[in-house]
Amino acid sequence: MRKVAAAGLAAALGVVLAGCGSGSDSGSGKSTVTMWMYPVISDQAKSQAFWAKVEKGFETANPAVDLKIDLQPWEGRQEKVTTALAAKKGFDLVVLGPDQIPQYAQQGSLVALDDLVAPAKSAYLPAALNALTVDGKLYGVPIYQTITAPIYNKKAFADAGVTEVPGTWAALKEAAPKLAAKKVAVLDYPGAPEVSLNQSFYPMLWSNGGSVFAQDGKSVAFNGPEGVAALQLLLDLKTAGGIPENAATKSNEIEGGPLASGKTAMYHAATALQAVQLGAAIGAENVGIGLPLEGSKRVAFGIPGGLVLAKHSPQQAEARKFAEYLSSPEVAADLAKESGFFPARTDATVPGQSPEATEFAKSLEFAFPGDTHPKARQVMSLIAPHIQAALLGKEDAKTALDAAAQEANTLLASGG
Repeated sequence: MRKVAAAGLAAALGVVLAGCGSGSDSGSGKSTVTMWMYPVISDQAKSQAFWAKVEKGFETANPAVDLKIDLQPWEGRQEKVTTALAAKKGFDLVVLGPDQIPQYAQQGSLVALDDLVAPAKSAYLPAALNALTVDGKLYGVPIYQTITAPIYNKKAFADAGVTEVPGTWAALKEAAPKLAAKKVAVLDYPGAPEVSLNQSFYPMLWSNGGSVFAQDGKSVAFNGPEGVAALQLLLDLKTAGGIPENAATKSNEIEGGPLASGKTAMYHAATALQAVQLGAAIGAENVGIGLPLEGSKRVAFGIPGGLVLAKHSPQQAEARKFAEYLSSPEVAADLAKESGFFPARTDATVPGQSPEATEFAKSLEFAFPGDTHPKARQVMSLIAPHIQAALLGKEDAKTALDAAAQEANTLLASGG
């Protein structure tokens, strides 16, 4: 068995990629299957131990296969995966999100895996399968599911005389002046461009009935009435003292941030881990976890981790065996326990699930993976600076989104 590769090894990827191939012979007469995995288990020591256990378990059941799990960093993920697929080197399997898969599927770099999931299809969360499907074909086997939900400081609301924590965007706006009078911003909005819009502006857009792209995917729709109203709500909150003064540049870190210090009262798109971090700062008894804030509907950003198979892999059969193993109920439950995420299948029971995770699981029914599109990430990078400009008072809501839409539509039209 090979040891799980350290994340630091990924830094040398650009140098060694041309010289290493997925599926190569390990020198022992075994077939080598390489998977790139990311720090879904945030504790490095626990991550190393878990994936070493996975390697051992699979290799014991499949002695003719040498499984190599390379622990990669999130940083530079897209570029490294793109390079590896173009070079047909580096990995047989890799974990990708719904917004990454379409471009590689359309390029013909991935293998459809409908037949692999078919025997247990009814056990998977339908939203997870739909999120990993492109043009009617499933390209990712769901191995975990994430979900976000609002977390809040119960004491902050109570001190401001707000007896019922807001469950709608309208109620949040109504509560803003009351908390502002106590020098507390009701919403801990993270407006720094490096923060994914999936955890800042997009949930506001989606719950207001809007979408990032038009149905045909050939143009964008985020500058429609729903999007403008969502951004205007954010600007109205700013006027009412309902978001931090530095919202345009702040991140969504909990530790050391205004939510932990009591200067803000609520974050609308938090993870279960962030709920635990908030509890460590203000006391678990003061932390509330709610359902997604409702506009015209409730929407929670949540994505499945999709294990995809590279078409260039010479070890297709062996890689498929490992995909079946990793997505099995037992291993999926263990991964959920260690990562704090959730299984993507209903027949996986997570032992010792935390109270926070139990509350977050209530939002799984509202999970939405975002508007999947081959250019989703590029479009996001064009929108973020304009939302920041609006938060800084340089553009109004409509001007900001119209300008971003013009740039995005030019990108889509050019195919770039």
